[in-house]
Amino acid sequence: MLKESALTPETAVYRKVVPAGDYWVKRLEKGQVLRIVDLEGNQAADTLFFNADDPAERYSAVDTIRCQGNVYLGLGSKLMSTECNVMLEIVADLVGQHDTLGGACATESNTVRYALDKRTMHACRDSWMLALAEHESLKLTKRDITHNINFFMNVPVTPDGGLSFADGVSGAGRYVEMRACMNVIVLISNCPQLNNPCNGYDPTPIELLIWDPAPTDAA
Repeated sequence: MLKESALTPETAVYRKVVPAGDYWVKRLEKGQVLRIVDLEGNQAADTLFFNADDPAERYSAVDTIRCQGNVYLGLGSKLMSTECNVMLEIVADLVGQHDTLGGACATESNTVRYALDKRTMHACRDSWMLALAEHESLKLTKRDITHNINFFMNVPVTPDGGLSFADGVSGAGRYVEMRACMNVIVLISNCPQLNNPCNGYDPTPIELLIWDPAPTDAA
């Protein structure tokens, strides 16, 4: 199911374009709404969520899949934490399907999946590690880099239970929007992957927008 947001960019309290291969990290307060925009289409935004008040609690793919009864995320999906609390809820979506299983690219996986000479290629895990090194106040380490969501990414489950990386189902200007149900730290790697069709072999920018809750929402 698709649903367009009633929010307009002009009323956002924050806007930023993130180039392909860069990271983005920010605290989102409870009630705020975050929109991730696929500016040119067929991009992948590898995203991690942490409880901003207790980062030991973080997004759980297992609990999210179990609670939704679905390996894909879309409108109405609740992103669950390792403590089975709702972290965020998807409140608008122009894509309809987001991946929970494909994981993030790393130098090691590039080597195993593609070729030895791909090891030196930039990967999402590199972006996350750089973010943690440049934001020591978050008190996060590489042990905290666990399950992630791949917004916009298309990873079909094959009949024999395997995974395949397919062309994206997103398009230019499409977005996913979620409301924070607790204070959260959002860490995104705008995927630089060049070896599979998750971003059309041509990584492109994304845009992030944040809105404060309406007075009725904050009450």
